[in-house]
Amino acid sequence: ESLLEEVFIKEEQYDAIVELLERKKNIILQGAPGVGKTFAAKRLAYSILGCEDKSKVEFIQFHQSYAYEDFVLGYKPTETGFTIEEGPFYKFCKKAEANGGKHFFIIDEINRGNLSRIFGELLVLTEATKRNESATLLYTKESFKVPDNVYIIGMMNTADRSLAMIDYALRRRFSFFPMEPAFGLESFNSYLDTIATTPKAKLLVAKIVELNNQIEKDENLGKGFKIGHSYFCVKDLTDDTLRAIVQYEIIPLLEEYWYDMPSDVEKWSQILLSVLQ
Repeated sequence: ESLLEEVFIKEEQYDAIVELLERKKNIILQGAPGVGKTFAAKRLAYSILGCEDKSKVEFIQFHQSYAYEDFVLGYKPTETGFTIEEGPFYKFCKKAEANGGKHFFIIDEINRGNLSRIFGELLVLTEATKRNESATLLYTKESFKVPDNVYIIGMMNTADRSLAMIDYALRRRFSFFPMEPAFGLESFNSYLDTIATTPKAKLLVAKIVELNNQIEKDENLGKGFKIGHSYFCVKDLTDDTLRAIVQYEIIPLLEEYWYDMPSDVEKWSQILLSVLQ
């Protein structure tokens, strides 16, 4: 109940995510910027655990230069030569195996990394049906397994055009759950009532919904590029705060989306800012 009030998803969506995690062990929350993927992932883990137990949740972020040696284990330089250093996934799997109970490994920007290179021989072992089977690690020749009680939650930004999609080898081992802007949900509207100190907040949100409709219909963009609700999840939504959000966060995003259509950027800039005059 706490999660539904904070993450702004429907109860049936939450139930679907939990079922997918139980069955597949691995899920990717995908969506546009600002739909609260990272926040949702952590709250999801804590809600399934029943408490905020940070010892059972690990959070990392992938990037283009991230490698197997950073993730699992590999040689790292020292003052006298090289030594084997264990990565976060190796340590987390060992801890989960020793402690028991559900453990959640959260990967932000999962599609920014070369996933086959990062997971290496462990890629097969992440599959739900292969848990507790063993593989020989590249550097140490150690027999290693991904425990059945390790759940992987990834986040993927669908609006990042510079990145390739997830390769098929990993795609079939993950479920993909779409995260949508929550502007139409009663829980978000109730939250907006508690933080907004100006009636212009709801007027602006109504215009953002119209803008999202155009973005979804744009053949060069689509629903994966909609503007998310988390832009408005701040402590006090005053007129000045709303103006800053539009001018310095939303309009620059539109300039990136419609870099070859400045007239559309200008049109929507005027529409959004006119609400705040």
